[in-house]
Amino acid sequence: MAGGGGAERARPGGLLPPACRQPLRLQENRERLSVCSKLCYAVGGAPYQITGCALGFFLQIYLLDVAQLDPFYASIILFVGRAWDAITDPMVGFFISKTSWTRFGRLMPWIIFSTPFAVISYFLIWFVPDISRGQVMWYLVFYCIFQTLVTCFHVPYSALTMFISREQSERDSATAYRMTVEVLGTVLGTAIQGQIVGNVVTPCIESPLFIGKTNSSVAMEELNMTHDTGSLTDTRNAYMIAAGVIGGLYILCAVILSVGVREKRESSELRSDEPVSFFQGLKLVMNHGAYIKLIAGFLFTSLAFMLLEGNFALFCTYTLGFRNEFQNILLAIMLSATLTIPLWQWFLTRFGKKTAVYVGMSSAIPFLIMVAVLDSNLIITYIVAVAAGISVAAAFLLPWSMLPDVIDDFKLQHPNSHGHEAIFFSFYVFFTKFTSGVSLGISTLSLDFAGYQTRGCSQPSEVNFTLKMLVSAVPVALILLGLLLFKLYPIDEEKRRKNKKALQDLREESNSSSESDNTELASIV
Repeated sequence: MAGGGGAERARPGGLLPPACRQPLRLQENRERLSVCSKLCYAVGGAPYQITGCALGFFLQIYLLDVAQLDPFYASIILFVGRAWDAITDPMVGFFISKTSWTRFGRLMPWIIFSTPFAVISYFLIWFVPDISRGQVMWYLVFYCIFQTLVTCFHVPYSALTMFISREQSERDSATAYRMTVEVLGTVLGTAIQGQIVGNVVTPCIESPLFIGKTNSSVAMEELNMTHDTGSLTDTRNAYMIAAGVIGGLYILCAVILSVGVREKRESSELRSDEPVSFFQGLKLVMNHGAYIKLIAGFLFTSLAFMLLEGNFALFCTYTLGFRNEFQNILLAIMLSATLTIPLWQWFLTRFGKKTAVYVGMSSAIPFLIMVAVLDSNLIITYIVAVAAGISVAAAFLLPWSMLPDVIDDFKLQHPNSHGHEAIFFSFYVFFTKFTSGVSLGISTLSLDFAGYQTRGCSQPSEVNFTLKMLVSAVPVALILLGLLLFKLYPIDEEKRRKNKKALQDLREESNSSSESDNTELASIV
């Protein structure tokens, strides 16, 4: 395997005899990935997006209105679960780096063995246990277990990009397939969870103030018992059915990935050079100014859309009064995001990535203000959903498009330090997830302080005002703050082109050195 890389460098110069070059051409052809292999690889990105989208949009309203937890305890579950999810990314990345190679590969065993346990824990998140005490611990434990197991799937899957082919063009092509499937996965997760749950009418309970007017506490008790034993059971079953369907898709995607993709051992693993330690690499990465500024900018803009995601179902149900339409509104957001990703890809190549950030993120601001200021109107809400989806697409695409530019800039400043790509990506995810956990916990606590009524047909005016702040004013403020921080981001299009040319010169210099080594090998042959 290692010989293939060296032969590939020797071939253009014709340094080896023809008899030696012919088998190496065949080796190079075997490096090309078929469309089937790329599709199998891309399918592996769907489980993370499907489950993440379902949890992001529906877990909060499920804990409050179906599991009927106190908002304070729901906020603890959401915060601790997201914070733990953030911590597991660098932890799993560290343990994977210490994993030995097996006959199945180094990454694939993590994917295979974590899948069944992840599916079981995911299903149990959407199950209401028949216990009077311990429900909070039930959801907290299984939410954290699932986040750990899905990280054990997604981190090695992300790293698998480097081990499906040695050809950079093939890796880029496979990544394009992957991004397409991942975006479709967000639509699928929203559609499955939303349509199954949305087809069951969840009964609400009238405000105690309204029941009090009848001066009948017995009537209130009978109303609660009727809702709890009857149609609320149908709602709980709907959530479990959706979890079962998504769990089945998770397993199917994992099987397709493990059967259709072959992990190839990188030739660099056979070298005897002592690699830079994890903590030394982390120190270098965290001292890179462009990386810190990029994280700071996207941290606030990402928080804005996460707050919108986490509270939008409650906002549609109670503030806007669209109890039976919220799943369709969520689907409109994700469909809009899916369809506009190619638009943003064209825009950033035509006008530059920083310009795309300013236009993409700011485009949501007038619509977020509109939905909070204007009276409840279903048509306007759908328009806002489509507009929000356009900005969601930009928020989804741009971080992963700009991080490689930062890594290139880092390589130019530290040409002798290699193998830190995983640190760049994992800690970007770490900071984003951790702060999203904090924001969701605070937002749920805010609803508790405002007087949120579990399963209420309506909410106090304080709750409606809080929801408006959480999906409008606060996201707008976070987006504006993020855009201000992006002014400090140093890599514009001109610098990006200079970095690209400088890296190309370094590679040519490295290839020239390799060709000299191969010339000596050819003379020996």
